[in-house]
Amino acid sequence: MTVLTRVSRRRFLQLTGVAAGGLVLGAALPGRAALAGVLEQSSGAALNVFVSIREDGTVEIVAHRSEMGTGIRTSLPQIVADEMEADWQRVRVIQAQANPAYGSQNTDGSRSVRDFYPVMRQMGAAARTLLERAAADAWGVPAAQCAARNHSVVGPDGRTLGFGELAARAATLPMPEPSTLRMKPESDFRYVGHGLPIVDLQDMTVGKATYGIDVHLPEMLYASIERSPWLQGRIKALDADAARTVAGVSEIVELRAVEGPPGFNPIEGVAVLASNTWSALRGRGALQIDWTRSEHSEHDSAAYLDELVARVEGGPGEVRRRRGDVEAALASAQQVVTATYRTPYLAHAPMEPPVATARFSDNGCEVWACTQTPQATRQAVADALGLDVDAVVVHVTLLGGGFGRKSKPDFAVEAARLAAHAGRPVQVVWSREDDIRHDYFHACSAQHFRGALDVGGRVTAWLAREASPPIGATFDTTVSMNSEGGLSQTFASVPFAVPNLQIESHPAPAHVRIGWLRSVYNIPYAFGVGCFVDELAHAARRDPIEFWLALIGDDRLLDFSGEGFSYSNYGRSLEDYPYDTARLAAVIRALADRIPWKTPLPAGQGWGFSVANSFLSNMAVASKVEVRDGRLRVLEMHGALDAGRIVNPDRVHAQMEGGMIFGLSLALNGEITFGGGEAQQSNFHDYPVARMLQVPPLIRTYILPSEAPPSGVGEPPTPPVAPSIANAVFAACGQRIRELPLGRHFNV
Repeated sequence: MTVLTRVSRRRFLQLTGVAAGGLVLGAALPGRAALAGVLEQSSGAALNVFVSIREDGTVEIVAHRSEMGTGIRTSLPQIVADEMEADWQRVRVIQAQANPAYGSQNTDGSRSVRDFYPVMRQMGAAARTLLERAAADAWGVPAAQCAARNHSVVGPDGRTLGFGELAARAATLPMPEPSTLRMKPESDFRYVGHGLPIVDLQDMTVGKATYGIDVHLPEMLYASIERSPWLQGRIKALDADAARTVAGVSEIVELRAVEGPPGFNPIEGVAVLASNTWSALRGRGALQIDWTRSEHSEHDSAAYLDELVARVEGGPGEVRRRRGDVEAALASAQQVVTATYRTPYLAHAPMEPPVATARFSDNGCEVWACTQTPQATRQAVADALGLDVDAVVVHVTLLGGGFGRKSKPDFAVEAARLAAHAGRPVQVVWSREDDIRHDYFHACSAQHFRGALDVGGRVTAWLAREASPPIGATFDTTVSMNSEGGLSQTFASVPFAVPNLQIESHPAPAHVRIGWLRSVYNIPYAFGVGCFVDELAHAARRDPIEFWLALIGDDRLLDFSGEGFSYSNYGRSLEDYPYDTARLAAVIRALADRIPWKTPLPAGQGWGFSVANSFLSNMAVASKVEVRDGRLRVLEMHGALDAGRIVNPDRVHAQMEGGMIFGLSLALNGEITFGGGEAQQSNFHDYPVARMLQVPPLIRTYILPSEAPPSGVGEPPTPPVAPSIANAVFAACGQRIRELPLGRHFNV
């Protein structure tokens, strides 16, 4: 159970870098098992979330997650402030440093609100309880007769005491037992469920916000690194004479890679340290480096994808999930529909490339980074420098986008190693070319489907095979098959009420660093599944939306255990977060009710639809396109989301819009190709993000009201986008696209 603890001002300063106020509140909470799935726990560490109240009434709430545009530095404190009856105008948000005391600080996987909603409510309720007891003490009345209201406590006779007046007294009281906490009725929420502007908006608007590149330290050097062009390349020969003559260049440093799998370790390279970034870049351009070859230096992505397609089309793979007898059903079918889909490698390409600054001293190492994973960064730096983890301090700046790239701390390790070598602070700045050429790339994929239809157009069999390089290969090079966690993302977890179903996998050895990108494997798998359902619907001569609903079948809670598949459910139990097909069907119906799906359109225009369950949420997308003279234009996109209890609807609508545009960008433009082991793209001229003219003039988002626990928001809007557009293309012109990006087939 939860244990509320007193936190000293010294401890608060250690965890945040900020001196505490009069009342400091802590909550030490045990791990997942004791809390029945309420919290995500990192390495068994306790979780502490802190509230500090100053004597002037300022309430300081610690945000222990990273802000990268989702509004999480607002949403989590918003929950605390509502529960404790704080005046939002008198709340100050403090960014936490990396520390295991917070439990998981990994801001990825659409987990922040879903994992910490109950914890933040407890923190707010505990603070409110202490303040009410302090007021009761001051007035000599029972605490039950005192109630916090809008930053004050009101007594039985109408007297009030402000939070600041009560802070010192509250700090002396024993901590309340969690079982005694009284939670507000959700109907009384003033902030939760309502839109609040993000706390950093003013600083962002006037240019005062601190991102990774805004960190400046005295005597700081700037580093630019030339890295191996292919995986596991090593420095064979280096001529740095010309680089040393560049004005401002102070040193050339070889950064040798560690042996073994890539992990979060830096790529082998040569760093140019200089007094300014321009000199570092010019010096780097003057380097002459000969790289050793490796087993990946001839990697050709086109040939590799052809090989994966041949595998999935060529025969059975390893069975991962089975129901009934698929082969018999296919053999006796009235009609068999077959299709193969392929998706390319992708890069994250956040607007702010990776950047980190480090300062090394006898006391340890201090790092400033735009990181999604402060604790992993802290551990990686400690490991690289041979330090105890307590000797590493990680300050989290704002992130100019992340999408999963900044959860890999290799760039922070580079800065730390160079600072330790130079004896001066060093800032490592990745150029856009570095960011795209040396990413942890999103996996490419090949998917093969066969579906059996009976005489009434009903699906009697579903066979799906996939081959995609697994993320696990980044940490263990012997891994070549996607995990059950990866396959749980749409491919093997299809919620279809068909009597015969079989899911298979083929090996796909990795030749580049594979990493998670916004929505992870849901992106390629939702494309294949969403497009193939549409193909089956048209083969059966049935409306695609009605076909989706029929394929999902009766309302039920899914449990895959009887079919040989261990469904990951994004790390949560099916008891706490059931996979409820009624909620999936509800987003389909909600979207269908809001679009003119069956209204006749001019020639060359069409609607497309798809839906996906991802990160414990359900998202449906409908797109309207026009195809004319070889040009594809997306005219409208509509999305409906069920993500359980919503904390800040403004931020949710913004993430839906952003996630849909992210999916649009990948669908139209996203492709990284490799030749001779090297990424062929380098900047936005050949790896373009969606331009304004490519974004539809009409995007509408709908949030389904729900009293279910909060679930994912940042990632679910992306997966259904590409299949909805591809399906709309077929409706518009009859051309079935089975390969992304769509820019390969049309002028977009």
